[in-house]
Amino acid sequence: MSEQALREHVLYLLGGGGAHLDYKQAFEGLREELRGDKVAGIPHTPWRILEHMRICQWDILEFSRNPQHISPDFPQGYWPAEDAPASADAWDQSLRTFEEELQQMMDLVADPATDLYQPIPHGDGQTILREALLLADHNAYHLGQLVLLRRFLGDWQD
Repeated sequence: MSEQALREHVLYLLGGGGAHLDYKQAFEGLREELRGDKVAGIPHTPWRILEHMRICQWDILEFSRNPQHISPDFPQGYWPAEDAPASADAWDQSLRTFEEELQQMMDLVADPATDLYQPIPHGDGQTILREALLLADHNAYHLGQLVLLRRFLGDWQD
């Protein structure tokens, strides 16, 4: 497989291709009044899932490109304290930031100057390829949680 073909496969995966769900599909149409709702036995709300995904994605992206990046404390630094967004604007901003940073990771992967296999100098063996796959996997996992949560909330149409 050529390096360009690999880049295209990874970009397809990051974008929600194949068996994965696109983040836009998962969040689209989620009613504002449900963004902070819980279901018995499930610890997360749609807001907590969105913010967790945004924070983790930011951390993976920044680790991939910034040697000075310091990750949040684990696990508490990767989850919001609140169950619901402070406002509709806070929700919209989180989604916009998520989208922008996903695109930044995709741009990093797409850039022919990015060596996908070179260990990241400030890491302990990680590569851009590994970080991109980690991000795709993490996003897919939590988008699946969100869809299931939306089903339980009566807010998902197949």
